[in-house]
Amino acid sequence: MKAKSVVLVDPEILSGTPCFVGTRVPARILFEYLEGGDSLDEFLADFPTVSRAQAVALLTEASERLALAPA
Repeated sequence: MKAKSVVLVDPEILSGTPCFVGTRVPARILFEYLEGGDSLDEFLADFPTVSRAQAVALLTEASERLALAPA
């Protein structure tokens, strides 16, 4: 599952904030949880409309993009 298929930007949903497809959960919330020391399981428990596959796909895409970013 690619991150592009799990994140949607739609001006009709939360004013265009990138959200997990099929939810009103902003993608940035996952990063905020992890930055705050919470686990992926804690995020998923608090946002049950987001699947593990969606969250992992987003993290994988972010990691791949960072690895390709010029120094």
